[in-house]
Amino acid sequence: MSKLANISGKDTVKTFKKFGWQIVGQVGSHVVMTKEGVRVNLSIPQHKELSIGTLRALIRNAGLTIEDFLQIL
Repeated sequence: MSKLANISGKDTVKTFKKFGWQIVGQVGSHVVMTKEGVRVNLSIPQHKELSIGTLRALIRNAGLTIEDFLQIL
């Protein structure tokens, strides 16, 4: 789980793209991503390092497990 703490917003966006999420825009320092068939939008802050809680919430909202996310990362 310690790998989860050192992931940047940029790397997070790249990983979600591999799962089929698409960038629809940017609001301030947050990239907004959507996926067809999913009602949730992901708002990913573009920080050098995301907090563990923020990253876990994004992964959960995307319908993924932490293990799936780390395998693709």
